[in-house]
Amino acid sequence: MSENLNSTQFFKVEVEQVDSVKTILQEVYNALSEKGYNPVNQIVGYIMSGDPTYITSYKNARSIIMKAERDELVEELLTEYIRSNNWPGAEE
Repeated sequence: MSENLNSTQFFKVEVEQVDSVKTILQEVYNALSEKGYNPVNQIVGYIMSGDPTYITSYKNARSIIMKAERDELVEELLTEYIRSNNWPGAEE
């Protein structure tokens, strides 16, 4: 086996597309609603406890929500709340 030690091999790793936190919340909310759960209560339960069993596995929602850190979920929710209430200094 002949190797050329003077050249560089290229290796490309396909990076999994990262869903935005907003998209994650939308997908999980929809899955919880479709299964008849109160999505607000279930998402709050997950954020407060870190227990993924608050989220249904329907439509892969449990795996999807675990793609985001819980603090990222809280940040997204708070940011949207502030924007929707037009608080002074809210980011646009």
